[in-house]
Amino acid sequence: MGLFISDDQEYDENIRQTGFRRYKQLLSLHFGSWLKINLLTIVGFIPLALGIIYALLSSSVLILLPCSILGGAISGPFLAGLYDSILRGLRDDPQNVWKNYRRSWKQNWKESLVPGALTGLMIGLFAFMGMLFWWAETSPSPGTILLYLFSFLLFLVISMLYWPQLTLFEQSTFIRLKNCMLFVITYFWRVIAAALLQLAYWAIYILFAPWTVLLLPFLGIWYIAFLSQFLIYKQMNEAFHIEEQFQEL
Repeated sequence: MGLFISDDQEYDENIRQTGFRRYKQLLSLHFGSWLKINLLTIVGFIPLALGIIYALLSSSVLILLPCSILGGAISGPFLAGLYDSILRGLRDDPQNVWKNYRRSWKQNWKESLVPGALTGLMIGLFAFMGMLFWWAETSPSPGTILLYLFSFLLFLVISMLYWPQLTLFEQSTFIRLKNCMLFVITYFWRVIAAALLQLAYWAIYILFAPWTVLLLPFLGIWYIAFLSQFLIYKQMNEAFHIEEQFQEL
């Protein structure tokens, strides 16, 4: 038995579990590989982080924009590889993890550059706006804060639904965004709950920095990406027929 289910007498590693047992099963099976892929993903985000930090220290939007776009483009293939690995785990792909990771890079690196650049740009803008609140002589109004949080939540919703489609299917950007919209409409409360969980997760990292930096190698990006995908995977599989399509390959 694995690390996360050693005390569960009813667990059978040869049977696909459901509910919380499925959560523990996935962690038991993939924790080690996801942890290593998380470290690679963090390495991919270092240029973006350094560029944003330099722009914040310089208080310059002119520095922020190119650094965020370039850093985001660099991080894009790493993020695609992370999502690909998580989704393969969720659908119980039997192939070697690292072989799949290399395949993801080969298949997705070009297509992930632009979404990565846009993701980096949004992260940079949100970081800069957050610092503007900190630098301001007067506290921002509740409406301004709510608008900021709503914008961040919307960004998380799109990211949570767009990146899986990029790694799963060959589609146009328009189709992916259309699918995002339809999926949100169909499963609104579940999607919002998963996005709110992400928002709370990253808020904790920001509010308790720099101490939370120590958690990055262990929880970092992989855990919240896995948890949010785990919460919506059943609905995604119903909507996109993920496992049905991959069984035909």
